[in-house]
Amino acid sequence: MLLGKKRKPGKSVDEISVGEKITLTEKIEDKDLLLYLGLTNDANPLYIQHEYASQTQYKKPIVPNIMLTGIITSAISKYLPGPGSHIVKQNLSFIKPIYHYSIIQFTIEVTKIMIRENKLTIHVNAVNEDSEVTIEGDLTIIPPVKLSNEVGNS
Repeated sequence: MLLGKKRKPGKSVDEISVGEKITLTEKIEDKDLLLYLGLTNDANPLYIQHEYASQTQYKKPIVPNIMLTGIITSAISKYLPGPGSHIVKQNLSFIKPIYHYSIIQFTIEVTKIMIRENKLTIHVNAVNEDSEVTIEGDLTIIPPVKLSNEVGNS
């Protein structure tokens, strides 16, 4: 269970290098969309109704951008810089719509380190199965800090 388990913090600002990156691939499944829509009570027909979406410029239901932002946020919290990170600014462009069942490859790369401010800039790029850029942008992150009581505790 995550709530009761102590998690080791991710990398602090002095443990990260410019150019460090991770790549992950996500398939957008119905169960993920239903969880998101249930959690947010968002019944936008563009996200769930094929009949409605077929009459729009998208032609079929699309994945909500905030759900895609959640995938990015989760990757930052889990991997780079990792547990204890906090996003303080984001500037994301959603260039192409992402459809249900799409397979998206996200690349998250450290582009700037501000040691005195204890912040990093991370660039995000996401491409679909056709290698088309779907999301692009930058986030400012406060990486986790090393706590003084961590040494010797497990």
